[in-house]
Amino acid sequence: MPVLFVGHGSPLNAIEDNAFSRVWRDLGARLPTPRAVLCVSAHWETRDVHISATRAPGTIHDFHGFPRELYEVQYCAPGDPQLASRIVKLVQGTQVRLDHTRGLDHGAWSVLRLMYPRAEVPVIQLSLDTMQPAAFHYHLGRELAPLRDEGILVLGSGNIVHNLALMDWRRRMGYEWAEEFNAAVRAKVQAHEHAPLIDYHTVHAAATGAIPTPEHYLPLLYALALQDDAEPLQFFNDELVMGSVSMLSVWIGA
Repeated sequence: MPVLFVGHGSPLNAIEDNAFSRVWRDLGARLPTPRAVLCVSAHWETRDVHISATRAPGTIHDFHGFPRELYEVQYCAPGDPQLASRIVKLVQGTQVRLDHTRGLDHGAWSVLRLMYPRAEVPVIQLSLDTMQPAAFHYHLGRELAPLRDEGILVLGSGNIVHNLALMDWRRRMGYEWAEEFNAAVRAKVQAHEHAPLIDYHTVHAAATGAIPTPEHYLPLLYALALQDDAEPLQFFNDELVMGSVSMLSVWIGA
């Protein structure tokens, strides 16, 4: 099964017909149909590592100030408690705790409602322990590798550049420093140079501005950790919006 990292950007992408949402719809048609989706989203930060294990996860509207239509979205994909328990046993490098109440945050459903609009594919989420260093997340991602052979789509959802403090809703292009950092990351991903991507402050001088907090960047590391040495990849939605948000996304595998 291929692996995805998707730049999800604004929650409005979930209900708008735009270049990004059209690509997400196309992804659902192009990918092999997964047995389930394991999503690592920027929007579930925890102490320790948790995995959702409810049979019917609710739709979490974890944002403010958007149109009413967005708050009315319900994405009713089933959960997969058995898969959650499988991952608890699979991961040996740290303890993974079952969470029987967690629903799907917008990092998951904003993309998946377009990929799988019938909500027929089960979805579970793995949380981000953002108290841990980037290498922890990369190595945890590597432990998930057997899931690919079991028909599980691992989906990282975040943004490579994500600085809301500097975001300008009227700006269509990225700031120069954001474009440079985005290009530097893209080049390292293309070259399969994962070490500097783990130590991302060494990638480019603009790293602090591009990643003021790590939660939107870390899902990329889960996807990269699952890339085999000779495995192909392709980029999509390679744009910066609102000055300081990168939509750059990665498809790993055939």
